[in-house]
Amino acid sequence: MKKTYRLIFSLSLVFILYFSIVPASSIPNIAALSFLSDKGIHFLIFLYLSFLGLVCDFKFSKTLLLIAIFCFGLSIEIIHFYHPSRYFEIFDLIANFAGIILALAIYNKKDQLRH
Repeated sequence: MKKTYRLIFSLSLVFILYFSIVPASSIPNIAALSFLSDKGIHFLIFLYLSFLGLVCDFKFSKTLLLIAIFCFGLSIEIIHFYHPSRYFEIFDLIANFAGIILALAIYNKKDQLRH
């Protein structure tokens, strides 16, 4: 099962990177997410990505994994700084961080309930 989770995690990274770099206007059905704020979308994406990464049970520390996921988000924001139709926003990073922290809390709670 770990292989399946890891494949989904890897594909998710590629998917998120791609849709973070293309102009938002070129993403089909983006209006379907209009009920969520941009920050809400960041929060949910990084909640999902972090929880999935934790479930993958990689051979390195969970702290290192979550730092790498945060750095992934930071890298995307740095790309946005230079991208003609995207913008660097510190509040996006804060939303990413909040999603990461909640994913860790949920994962830890899940472990506590299992034991």
